[in-house]
Amino acid sequence: MSTKEAPAAVAARTRAAPPSGAQPAPPHSGRRRRRAWDEAPRWQIYLPLTLYLLFTIIPFYWMLLFAFRPSGSTSLVPWPLTFEHFDKVWTERSFALYFRNSVLVGVFSLLMTTVVALAGGYALARFRFRFRRAFLLALLCSQFIPGALMLVPLFQIFAELQMINSLGSVIIAETVFQLPLSMILISGFIKNVPYSLEESAWVDGCGRFRAFRAVVLPLLRPGLIAVGSFAFVHSWNHFLFALMFLSNQEKQTIPVGLNTLMSADSVDLGALAAGGVVAAVPVVIVFAFIQKWLITGFSAGAVKG
Repeated sequence: MSTKEAPAAVAARTRAAPPSGAQPAPPHSGRRRRRAWDEAPRWQIYLPLTLYLLFTIIPFYWMLLFAFRPSGSTSLVPWPLTFEHFDKVWTERSFALYFRNSVLVGVFSLLMTTVVALAGGYALARFRFRFRRAFLLALLCSQFIPGALMLVPLFQIFAELQMINSLGSVIIAETVFQLPLSMILISGFIKNVPYSLEESAWVDGCGRFRAFRAVVLPLLRPGLIAVGSFAFVHSWNHFLFALMFLSNQEKQTIPVGLNTLMSADSVDLGALAAGGVVAAVPVVIVFAFIQKWLITGFSAGAVKG
C-alpha cells in the first residue's frame, strides 16, 4: 500500500467501524425524524375538514329529510320513504315544464358561451392588436357590474325585439354575462398550447382554421369542459333574468318555480325540499362525471393570461 493511500484507508475504516457496545441506527431514522417534525398532527388536519364536511353535508341532509319524510312527521330519519312531495311538485306545480325550460336555457347558454368564448379567447391568445390590454381590462372590469344594474336596459332591448316571455332573452342575457370570464379562461388555456404545434401544421399545408381544429382544439378539452360546465350551472341556477323576462308560467325555469312554492302566509317545506332535490340532482350528476376535466381545465386556464 502506498503512503498516499494509507491515510484515506485508515479514515474509511475509522468511519465504518462503530464504537464498541453502540447499537446500529435503524435505516432512514433521520428521515423519519425530520418528517415527524415537519408534519402537523393529524387532528389539526382532520378536525377542520370534519367541521367543514358537517357544515356542507347537514343542509343537504336536511333537504333530503323533508323531501322524503311523510308530511307531519318529526323523525330525524326519513323512514318510511315517501315520494308524495316529488309527485306534487312534478305534476301539480308544473316542475316537469320548469325542468324542460331550465335544460333548454342551460344547454343553449353552454353552446353559445363556449363557441363565442373559444373564438374570442383564441384571438386574445394568438393575435397582437391595438388596445388589446384595454380590452382585457374591460373584460375584467365587467365582472364587477352586477346583473341587477342591467335589467332595465336589457328589458327595453328585449321589448323592442319582442323577445319578452321568450327563452331566447334569458339565453342571450346569460351568454353575455358569462362571456368575459369564459374568454379569459380559454385564452389562458390556449396560451399553454405551444405555438410551434400550429406552425408545424401550417408547414404541412393546413390553414389556420384547419390547424386549430386538428391540433389545438383536441388539447382544449379540459378547458372547454370547465367553461361549459360553469356556463351551464350558472344558467341553471340563475334566478333574476328568468324572473324579470319570463312572466308566462309556461316559460319559467326551476329557480322561479321554487319561488312560487313560498307564499306570504305559508311554506310547503316538503314540496320546497323536493323541488330543491330536483334542481340539485342534475348538477351533482354532471359534476360527478366531469370533475377530473373540470379541475384540470380551471387550473390550466389560470396559469397564463
